Amino acid sequence: MTGSGEKDKGLRLPPWIRIRYSGNGNQKAVHQLLKANDLHTVCQGARCPNQHECFSRGVATFMILGDTCTRNCRFCAVHSGIPPGVDPDEPRRLAEAVAQLKLHHIVVTSVTRDDLPDGGASHFAATIKAIRVQLPDATVEVLTPDFQGVERDIDVVLDALPDVFNHNLETVRSLQKTIRPAASYECSLAVLAYAAQRGGGGLL
Repeated sequence: MTGSGEKDKGLRLPPWIRIRYSGNGNQKAVHQLLKANDLHTVCQGARCPNQHECFSRGVATFMILGDTCTRNCRFCAVHSGIPPGVDPDEPRRLAEAVAQLKLHHIVVTSVTRDDLPDGGASHFAATIKAIRVQLPDATVEVLTPDFQGVERDIDVVLDALPDVFNHNLETVRSLQKTIRPAASYECSLAVLAYAAQRGGGGLL
């Protein structure tokens, strides 16, 4: 029979699974920058448990088109409902913020905006172009909604020449109706297939 000390030792988590909270000045600075520029991040919107780690390193994944999604996927903590109108000045503010953070790689995602004629594609394009003005040498990665599979809307994003185009399927086909009731596994696959086939100037 082992002693309680040995038993406790056997139940300890490995060192790599724990991240020590640093609480450095970068985290506060990122929060202040986001607030001052009225910007959103998926880190905050999706309640990511690792946001303090990213913010403490001076990085964040930006979420455009507001913080209210028109869908209500079961896996996601982002607020859903009727979103406000699109803020046309958001791309400029985001670009200035990433320049202030001196980022070399910028990741931009969004809420899903089925209420918009183009699903927000033109806003993605405007954001990419604004970042290019501020940080011409940085790489830009976009993580887009499915645009309901409309190819001309995907084209609008690809024509803005992101370095990386992403779209998440989120789960397996059999769980789609449970996890993503407003989305389609086949539609998501079609978006990725079209983007890969069509490509774009700087697309990886």
